[in-house]
Amino acid sequence: MDSNGNKKGFKNRDFISSFEFAYTGIKTVFKEERNMRKHVASGIAAILLGFLLQLNRYEWLWLLLVIFLVIVMETWNTVAENIVDLAVDYHFHPLAKIAKDMAAGAVLMTSIFAGIVGMILFLPKILQFIGKFI
Repeated sequence: MDSNGNKKGFKNRDFISSFEFAYTGIKTVFKEERNMRKHVASGIAAILLGFLLQLNRYEWLWLLLVIFLVIVMETWNTVAENIVDLAVDYHFHPLAKIAKDMAAGAVLMTSIFAGIVGMILFLPKILQFIGKFI
């Protein structure tokens, strides 16, 4: 134990260390998960569309909320998959499959919610924009 009563190697010593570990986790999930890269690309596209269509403050809040919810859920899905794989030592087990399917389902439900919010935010503005040229 160190002078603060923490077990050495088990607790981050300072904020910078905590930040570095968190940053490494974000880099890892982005590098190793194809779906994360797709979610981030979709989020960037939605943000660019938001600028183009001049979303108001509340629309931006909804848009950013769903983008980050999908990214967070994809991260948790990856965590769940890694923990399950570790627990079953990469062997098939029906309960492991169920757990991994449920985690993937949570990402799917969040993505559907994000799509619905996107349609509510963007469709009226897109139709209005198109209507100017018709």
